[in-house]
Amino acid sequence: MVNSTFDMRDDGVAARKVALVTGGSSGIGFAIARRLQLDGMQVVITGRRRDVLEEAVDRLGGDVSAFAADVSNLASLQSLFDEVRSRFGRIDVLVANAGGGVHAPLGQIKEADYDQQFDINVKGVVFTVQGALPLLGNGSSIVIVGSTASIDPGPTMSIYGATKAAVRNLVRSWISDLKGSGIRINIVSPGPTNTQSLRDGFGENHDAGLAYLRDRSPIGRIGEPEEIAEVAAFLASDKASYVNGIELFADGGASQA
Repeated sequence: MVNSTFDMRDDGVAARKVALVTGGSSGIGFAIARRLQLDGMQVVITGRRRDVLEEAVDRLGGDVSAFAADVSNLASLQSLFDEVRSRFGRIDVLVANAGGGVHAPLGQIKEADYDQQFDINVKGVVFTVQGALPLLGNGSSIVIVGSTASIDPGPTMSIYGATKAAVRNLVRSWISDLKGSGIRINIVSPGPTNTQSLRDGFGENHDAGLAYLRDRSPIGRIGEPEEIAEVAAFLASDKASYVNGIELFADGGASQA
């Protein structure tokens, strides 16, 4: 078995593994990119905003690569994979992290918000994984960032939760589609995590919202992006070589409370 950092090229020379992290410019995606970078991988991050991507690259340092891409746009995804193929020739670890949610109770759900969430969280995952397949090979790993909302969305998060439940069922089917390929695919589903997007989601009520989440947590706090990154890195690694098709909850027990 090869280790989690190097593969062997056809000429017998060790080559660094290539990891692609969508939505890797901030939050959980950024933490995952940094964790895989620390593992010695050649990391590629994507995001929709070039200025934020450039800032993320500066923060990560090293030889991290960044490409502006919108996972809900198939032409944008194709350009991304063309660039990765040209520069690196393959993907060893794919982290489909790009996503987002909008708070809205039943009666206030807007069509535009519905479309946006399904376009990014479901369509984006489908075509990110499908587009990457030609670059993935035996021993490669796909990690999809889900959410505990897949089983416990709570009030105002019905559409977001539906998108994450859809992703869980996609993976249950895909492990059969990928049978014999040597490609593993798993989901890490975080609970509430200390990111700017979580705070922004509560708007002016962010202090009360965060307090509610802390009080509800059996572990007494919300998670940190770095904690989710550790789980994602495990699923991506050869240490998890017999782990396939699971949804692993990293939530301090919140989904069981």
